[in-house]
Amino acid sequence: MTTRLVCWNVAGRKKPWDQLAEMDADVALLQEALTPHLRRRSEIPEGHWNSHCWNSDWYKAYWPRLTDRWPAVVRLSKRVEVDYFVQVGPISETRCDQFAVSGIGAVAAARVRPKDGTEPFTVVSMYARWMSPHPAAETNFAVGYADGSAHRIISDLSAFIGKVDPSSHRIIAAGDLNTTYGSKAAPNWTEARDDSIWSRMDALGLEFLGPQAPNGRQAEPIPDFMPPDTKNVVTYYTRAQKGPSKADRQLDYVFASRGFHESIRTCALNTVEDWGASDHCRLLIEVDG
Repeated sequence: MTTRLVCWNVAGRKKPWDQLAEMDADVALLQEALTPHLRRRSEIPEGHWNSHCWNSDWYKAYWPRLTDRWPAVVRLSKRVEVDYFVQVGPISETRCDQFAVSGIGAVAAARVRPKDGTEPFTVVSMYARWMSPHPAAETNFAVGYADGSAHRIISDLSAFIGKVDPSSHRIIAAGDLNTTYGSKAAPNWTEARDDSIWSRMDALGLEFLGPQAPNGRQAEPIPDFMPPDTKNVVTYYTRAQKGPSKADRQLDYVFASRGFHESIRTCALNTVEDWGASDHCRLLIEVDG
């Protein structure tokens, strides 16, 4: 059996949920899934996606938008069972149904069990939200930085690494890292920060699966901030670009355990016709056996 996953930042919109229902997919790894949409899906325990369940209400005085950008895992078909891991604080030991997290609304995890008897695997939906530098930094960063959130995510999913041999694990981690892989336009220190995300994933035995060309449409022309030989595919368009035809960057990626990755195919559904009702396109992840 081939298990089909869809990774998608739905930008808090309603229409992508209808489009997900129309796809012949089994599981969705979502980011920026709006609270009301998630609460309508009764099989998903709120503790799976809502980190405020363990974090109390301190956040309300700081950034209310934290409540609407949840990553989540959602079952789409009856061909699989999904065991949702409930989030708890960053404790050193958890029960089998718990997932210790260190960030606010950055990650969600679950166990996927295909009903045909195929070996189960763990999925992690990642959303590296932007974080503002400390006021003492006297920064001129307009948006902030995303690599801090990405590294919290990597630290959290490290809990699923329990053996020296990466091929003994069956993990898929995918989502919006708010980082452009291989960008050469930023100052060297920023470039090194971005690269550190991929080097840490590799250190955990998680292979980078792109998607990369030819498994998706590339920007035309290749933007100045990317090397001419980049294999990046476009997965996101800005407000100024007003639609997928002008998209010029990749922010969404897939990783999988080394060895397990050989049974996985990824592609970006990023033609103008296939893009979908979000500013991010869908990533299709197919798992054979």
